[in-house]
Amino acid sequence: MIDIEKYIRDIPDFPKKGVTFKDITPLLSHPEAMETCAQELLRLTESEKINKVVGIESRGFFFATLLAQGLAAGFVPIRKPGKLPYATLKQPYTLEYGMDALEIHEDAIQKGDRVLLHDDVLATGGTAQAACRLIEQLGGEIVQCNFLIELEFLKGAQKLRNYEIRSLLTY
Repeated sequence: MIDIEKYIRDIPDFPKKGVTFKDITPLLSHPEAMETCAQELLRLTESEKINKVVGIESRGFFFATLLAQGLAAGFVPIRKPGKLPYATLKQPYTLEYGMDALEIHEDAIQKGDRVLLHDDVLATGGTAQAACRLIEQLGGEIVQCNFLIELEFLKGAQKLRNYEIRSLLTY
């Protein structure tokens, strides 16, 4: 099996000084590493019954679509405001430097849908927490929050303490 961590590079001082960005583009450009990653993310779901996989814009889309395919589930995108063409539900959230928001189509999740939320990185947890709120407002049951990378030192898991959290890599 391929060690996917070898395909994640650190970019110092991006997007601002003092931040080390975990760049997954080398992983995405290597077919065997990407396949290993997708299979390992699927393994994290164990044998849960999942109807929908929700991916958070934009890097969350890469593996969320593969997870949906592997689980025979629907894929639902959560995006920044103004990017979805149909009627949406909006959830604002706080960033360390201001406010942002996420949107989901109002018919994307049905009451009782069992949902896997996926994103590439769990950092401070604000984005994932906002996504969970959108899913639950539509009646979805979050089975798991699933991440490629968790930056444990940023304590984002504390904002998601009501959910099962699984990550492939922890820093």
